[in-house]
Amino acid sequence: MLDRLEPQSPDALLALIQMHAADERPDKIDLGVGVYRTDEGATPVFGAIKEAERRLVEDQDSKSYLGPEGDTGFVTALMPYAFGENPTMGGRLAGMQTPGGTGAVRLALALGQKAGLKWLHMGTPSWPNHAQIAQDLALEIAPFNHASDDGTANVEAALDAIRGAGAGEAILLHGCCHNPTGIDYTIEEWEALAEAIAESGIFPIIDIAYQGLGHGIEEDAAGYRRVLDKVPEAFIAYSCDKNFGLYRDRVGAFYMLADSADMLDKAQSNANALARASWSMPPDHGAAAVRLVLRDEKLVQNWRGELTAMRERLRKVRDRLAQSGEAGRLDLAPLGTQNGLFSMLPVSKEEVARLRQEHGIYMAGSGRINVAGLTMGNIDKFIRALADVTG
Repeated sequence: MLDRLEPQSPDALLALIQMHAADERPDKIDLGVGVYRTDEGATPVFGAIKEAERRLVEDQDSKSYLGPEGDTGFVTALMPYAFGENPTMGGRLAGMQTPGGTGAVRLALALGQKAGLKWLHMGTPSWPNHAQIAQDLALEIAPFNHASDDGTANVEAALDAIRGAGAGEAILLHGCCHNPTGIDYTIEEWEALAEAIAESGIFPIIDIAYQGLGHGIEEDAAGYRRVLDKVPEAFIAYSCDKNFGLYRDRVGAFYMLADSADMLDKAQSNANALARASWSMPPDHGAAAVRLVLRDEKLVQNWRGELTAMRERLRKVRDRLAQSGEAGRLDLAPLGTQNGLFSMLPVSKEEVARLRQEHGIYMAGSGRINVAGLTMGNIDKFIRALADVTG
């Protein structure tokens, strides 16, 4: 039976990791892997999480099943941060734990498909797994250009997609810190998107993977909350992997906004059934640690402080890149207005190969870079290398 399978291309990012590991040059730079790094190149465990884990070890008295909803205390504790002062939206919003943000996106698209979703409008470029999940579910993807040539969001393309949508169509939006471009909508553009979505009836699906890494917890939520305030229903995928540093623990949540309590109950029952058939129960440990952090004011302060330090370091790197101006044919100034871990450089695959071979700089063939891989110690080398291969 296995003869019927077609071989699949290996994951390019995994190949990049292996090439970087095999490179013996001491000044090599890894801009590929999408994790936060300190100025020393480490991806640390948050101090707030360490303390929460210590309490779990001491106090947790069972490893019994939680059910397909997962840790409901975690889901509830996260809601004020994601949705603000009215976290349940008047009883119209509920959620469940998922294996990472990927599990939440998968559940959103699968539940949408079960409810009649056929077309997914998606700004491109986007996180590659968005398209892979949609294709695996046999959803049709309708792409539109997310970014303009000047390094700002192409909001008109998104508005055109929304206004032209019909029944059984959804739009997938990044809540903040767009992956892979780093280009976010302004608050005025979010307002326009919210109005258009409310008028057209297109179903909004919002992926929130980096809250707090752009401008702050509240600032990063302001735009997508405009949409939720204006629509009768929506799906929200949330990841704690980045803003709590819990990458390998796979901590996510899926939220459903419905027009009534009856519709919400129906959506929840179907989401539970899909989760049961997909992963049965989500992993507990990371979500339990986040719950303990968010229920302890001192740990919340520690977590916020650590998140602020991460955000300020990313901003410092972006400011340094922007101040450098031109590197060869590239204008790096727009990187200063972008947010989060990622940005896209308009470089060819050949130039990416030269950066790797001649300078020991590893990045995705698409031109995506993880700016957290840059430090005050290696950023000048990176700028000089860009000038060399693109000059």
